[in-house]
This record gives sequence, C-alpha cells and structure tokens, in this order.
Amino acid sequence: MQIQIVCVGKLKEKYWTGAIQEYSKRLGSYARLDIRELPDEKAPETMSPAEEEQVKAREGERIIAALKPDAHVIALAIDGETWTSEQLAAHLDKQAVYGGGSVAFIIGGSLGLSQAVLARADKRLSFGRMTYPHQLMRVILLEQVYRAFRINRGEPYHK
Repeated sequence: MQIQIVCVGKLKEKYWTGAIQEYSKRLGSYARLDIRELPDEKAPETMSPAEEEQVKAREGERIIAALKPDAHVIALAIDGETWTSEQLAAHLDKQAVYGGGSVAFIIGGSLGLSQAVLARADKRLSFGRMTYPHQLMRVILLEQVYRAFRINRGEPYHK
C-alpha cells in the first residue's frame, strides 16, 4: 500500500524529525511512505479574511499539485469525522483491498485548508476539536497509521 502525507511546513527541530524517522522506519514493513513537505506562505500576524483566503488558496494549489490523481484523499480538519484507531484501521484496509491502495493524508498550514483542497478530499478526519502544531500532528498521524497496520495484521500494540 502507498501512504502519502502532504503537509505544509518543514520540520526543523531534531525531536520532531527523530520521531518522524522512527515511525517512517516502522511503517516500512507495511507500506511505501512518501512525505511531501510543501513551503508555507509567508504571512503577517494580522491579516484580513480575504488575505487569509489568498494564503490558503496558494497553499492549496501546491497541495493539490502534490497529490496523485488516483489517491484516496483524507484531509485532517477540525470539522471532520472522529474515528477510533480501529475505524482508521478498517478504512485503510478497505482502501488497500477495494480502493487502489493509494491513500494521501493532508495536513494544512496554520490557517487551515482551502475550499479547493477540502473539495478534493474524499474524507475529512478530525483528531479532536483542539488545534495542534503541524509538527506534532504529523507525528500523531504517523503513529496512528502505524497502529492501524498493526491492528489490521492482528499484531500486538500497546492500548
């Protein structure tokens, strides 16, 4: 199975990159992982709503361009569905068997995702109503994808 993670922003701190490397290594036994880091738009602290939409639109164009045309796209969004780890595992298993085997997760920038990206998404997934830094969200997502593969193979994993 092919797992793609398209994310806005770069990881700089060693503790984030170390965690990403660890989960990437663990996932290597289960899937081909492709992490695409896209540059975030430089934006001032205070912007009008129209300027915020322009920033999201420019980031959104880069996100959509990075997606494979046949990928099943899951956008991480606060207003998305909340799943258990078992539900994520079942969804990935279904995509592996019936969906072509390519799943792309999208993590947006600090302002969120453009309407074009949300329209391209097949699903919206929420990890709760709280906001997380994109660096931490990437680690959490990779851990949950790894957990999903372990669940699907009936392998033990800490509960």
